[in-house]
Amino acid sequence: MIVFVGAVMVAGAYLIGSIPVGVLLARKRGIDLRSVGSGNVGATNVGRALGRRWGLVCLVLDIAKGLVPTAAAGLIITAGDVELTAARAGLWVLVGLATVLGHVFPVTLGWQGGKGVATSIGVGLGLFPYFSYPMAAAVACYLLVRGLTGYVSLGSLALAVTFPAWFVGFALWRGWSMTVCWPLLVVAVAVGLLIVARHRDNLARLLRGQEHKADEVFDRADHE
Repeated sequence: MIVFVGAVMVAGAYLIGSIPVGVLLARKRGIDLRSVGSGNVGATNVGRALGRRWGLVCLVLDIAKGLVPTAAAGLIITAGDVELTAARAGLWVLVGLATVLGHVFPVTLGWQGGKGVATSIGVGLGLFPYFSYPMAAAVACYLLVRGLTGYVSLGSLALAVTFPAWFVGFALWRGWSMTVCWPLLVVAVAVGLLIVARHRDNLARLLRGQEHKADEVFDRADHE
């Protein structure tokens, strides 16, 4: 029964992650998001195609895709104040990872999805308190780097790299047992590597000096 419930939660999380929010928002405006700008289906390209306001709407909804199933899984897994074990932690993070993989490799778009940053933020917030504090610190790093450089991609890479480090730091500070929390560390590293891998084209453009800053693409869309 437990295996069945776990499988349902993981499958449901993947399907929720596969909802192509950006594509649906653009389609309502008569735009094929995958043929505009970078062709990516995430919030940045929605902002490029539809304007800053719609990019923010997409960002919030993509975060919610990660937050809702992960938080719901946490309520089920820890119901009755049961002790968190490595097995329960593993199932919990597997639900979160399934949501991110649904966004990055969605069955709804032929496995060609977004970069997973916003959905990963939602997953981090949903894994309370184990990921929520490290994710909040990683988001602060994202905002700092983006603010200083103007590049969304550099901010996303800063989040990906610092998130596992923040998790280790908070685990040591709070005295969390790695005997229980090691699945969380594995997923923190995996999510960080996945985000970096999904930004390889951005890295290439940054090295060539061809990456566009956020304000350039958003301001252009806002005035079109």
